[in-house]
Amino acid sequence: MIFYIFAIRKTQSEMKIAIGNDHAGPAYKKAIVAYLESQNIEVLNFGTDTFDSVDYPDFGHKVAEAVASKKADLGIVICGSGNGIAITANKHQEIRCALCWTKEIAALARQHNDANVVSIPARFTAIEQAVEIVKTFLNTNFEGGRHTGRVNKISCM
Repeated sequence: MIFYIFAIRKTQSEMKIAIGNDHAGPAYKKAIVAYLESQNIEVLNFGTDTFDSVDYPDFGHKVAEAVASKKADLGIVICGSGNGIAITANKHQEIRCALCWTKEIAALARQHNDANVVSIPARFTAIEQAVEIVKTFLNTNFEGGRHTGRVNKISCM
């Protein structure tokens, strides 16, 4: 007997994306949200919208919680290096946050690692590049196959 499993992927207009950033990311978030809204994608904006110094974990946790609880399909986090907010997001059991500074890395993060949150390093990417990273991240699927077993080994609990 042969069983076929089909993954049903939401269309972009059915997607809900959580986004959050620290003080390094408001301009990036503005451009990314504009792109998402132009695609009729619902956005959960967890802040910040100010350039005043804030703590990235406050925003990384909110995005991770939204994705882990399925209130959002995918997440986008932004800080200066992308590292701190990615580390924060990855503290959540159901999150696989990938630090991406090129669209090729974003594609591989989805294809091979089933990443559900992308972290963008604002101080190391141009705004236009960040939008391209997001486009690629949203339009790339997990390949499954040999990668499924590897992804399943990531969890520590």
